[in-house]
Formats: sequence, structure tokens, C-alpha cells
Amino acid sequence: MRLLMVCLGNICRSPLAHGIMENLVREKGLDWEVDSAGTGDWHIGEPPDRRSIAIAKKYGIDISKQCCRLFSQEDFDRFDRIFVMDKMNLRDVLSKARSESDRKKVRLLLNEEVVPDPYYQDDQFAPVYEMIEAGCRKILEQELNGQS
Repeated sequence: MRLLMVCLGNICRSPLAHGIMENLVREKGLDWEVDSAGTGDWHIGEPPDRRSIAIAKKYGIDISKQCCRLFSQEDFDRFDRIFVMDKMNLRDVLSKARSESDRKKVRLLLNEEVVPDPYYQDDQFAPVYEMIEAGCRKILEQELNGQS
């Protein structure tokens, strides 16, 4: 299974989702690939936001080595599932879809709920981490039980 996590800049939410899911997959002993990308190009080549790095570290997850990259059409070929954080990300990713098969791979990480962008509010990184972790746990459970 190959999973891609997507947010706007690939510095706050999707790196957290990437790190959390990678950690959960490793705990289960699964040979899955997890990556993250952004729909905007402002931070390409940079590490995640220092606040995302800090909150992940608090929970024993190191995301400091991740490198921000831009979502591309080729990601539809490389990944089985593409999880986006909010409806703007959903729209942006779907606008690059080439087929119905591409579109079927994309969904919100939290089903109908969005993961708010914590970038402008330091105190939102902890609640966002918890939302993402709960979403990743649910996705993992669904995938393992064939309910996706």
C-alpha cells in the first residue's frame, strides 16, 4: 500500500500525517510507503515547520528529515490512496486528476471533516496533531479490514 498525505505548503499538516502514519505502519510491521506533498510551491526543498517538528517529537516521531515537495500528476500513478487535509486541497488535487481512476484515489483524511491549518496559531498544533493521529488510526484500521 502506498499512501500520500497532502496539504497546502507541505510544512505543517501533511508532514505530521506522513510521520504519524509511517510510525503506525511501522508499529504494525507493514511494508507500506508513506509520503507527503503540498499543493503550493512556497516551501519546496525545506524541512517541515519547526512547530510540526516539535509536536511530533513530543510524541516520539521524528519528521525533521522530511523534505517539502509539490504534488504532481505522477503521484496518481505512484500512490494507491491520496489523503488531503481540507476542501481547498481536495479541489486542487482533483484538478490535476486525469481520469475517474485518479479521482477515486483522493479523499479527505477525516472523511467529511477538515484538518484546520495551524500555521497562524501556535496553540493549534497539538489539537491538529490529535485530529490527524485519530484519522490515521482510522484509515489504518479500515485498510487492514478491507473497508476502504
